[in-house]
Amino acid sequence: MILTAKDLVTGYGLSAVIHGVSFDVGAGEVVCLLGRNGAGKSTTLRSVMGLTPPRSGRIEFMGEDITGRQPFEIARLGIGYIPDDRRIFAELTVEENLEIVRRVARRDGRWTIERVRELFPVLAELRLNLGSGLSGGEQKMLAIGRALMGNPSLLILDEPSEGLSPMMVATLIRAIRQIQGEGVTLLIADQNVKFARRVGSRGYIMEEGHIRHSGSLEELWAHEEVLRRYLAV
Repeated sequence: MILTAKDLVTGYGLSAVIHGVSFDVGAGEVVCLLGRNGAGKSTTLRSVMGLTPPRSGRIEFMGEDITGRQPFEIARLGIGYIPDDRRIFAELTVEENLEIVRRVARRDGRWTIERVRELFPVLAELRLNLGSGLSGGEQKMLAIGRALMGNPSLLILDEPSEGLSPMMVATLIRAIRQIQGEGVTLLIADQNVKFARRVGSRGYIMEEGHIRHSGSLEELWAHEEVLRRYLAV
């Protein structure tokens, strides 16, 4: 397994948000964390990235214990992270957003500015535009491209399909498939099980900070009672 999380407990202040969460991601997989808003998906991803360190439990990346490490250390090990609010640099151009990661990532690999432009051709057209002037879908493409500039082995996406038009979702699906085809493993948190089913192989359903169900996404899709109860499908 490229990523293993065991018995994670994480919270804010005095409150725990996730309770004993365990999951794993195999090399080359696309694994999805599913659940409604507030289920604990984002906190789980933040725990992996060291942004909200777990109070207990263990996280291993490529066999190395990364529990509680600083986010920049985890990123340099080869994990790229795209939060739900994208966090692009609003006052930098598209080109500058990509270039700054190339300079600081310290990881060589196949992802270059040229390769990112091939993945998202519109970014070539917008190369001199400021991040603040991009649409939500364009910001999403830039955020993904920027994360890829670090040449990660594992790419983590938080709610990537949220708020996107059907056309942009289709673009995102094609991009995820291409990224996986380039040998990058993906961990995706999303509410949209239809989207997850088109990109992922396995899934974990979360509710109130617990893993309630897991299995192949086709199995979860066929389990109508589970979908109604936990995903309101």
